[in-house]
Amino acid sequence: DIRPVRPGLEGGRYKPLGQDDLTRIHEAVLTLLETVGFANAIPSCIEALTRAGASHGADGRIRFPRELVLSTIRSAARNFTLHGQHPRHDMQVQGTRVHYGTAGAAVHLVDAERREYRESLLQDIYDAARLVEGLDNIHFFQRPMVARDIADPLELDFNTLYACVSGTSKHVGTSF
Repeated sequence: DIRPVRPGLEGGRYKPLGQDDLTRIHEAVLTLLETVGFANAIPSCIEALTRAGASHGADGRIRFPRELVLSTIRSAARNFTLHGQHPRHDMQVQGTRVHYGTAGAAVHLVDAERREYRESLLQDIYDAARLVEGLDNIHFFQRPMVARDIADPLELDFNTLYACVSGTSKHVGTSF
């Protein structure tokens, strides 16, 4: 009765790097965040990050003190729920649990009947969500393609979200 791929499947850990490699990468990232940071943050982001302890330099870059990064990691949630529209699709994210889902931003897809490439459409996003709804080995949905039939970015975002939540009752991840 146990499905080979199911929500919350207990997984192992892929470890292609040794502990010394991980430590070196971690230290390099902390150094980059502290000395280089990132640029082009919007005002609300600058306000939130500086309130949390980041610095906004005269060069316009946001930098993160090492201790701010480390304390943020220490205080990050280790267990949380990603909710679906129906509780049977809620995912408990914790420990070594594994969940599978879709994602991407394909602007073309293969029309199998015509045997040709074509631009992806909003209907394709909805159809993909409907497919995911029926697949018990796919646990959440993020749009796998971009609706090329909607030019306005705001309309694209809202219609994409609507196609996703209309097509599946599983957890939907999106961005604007």
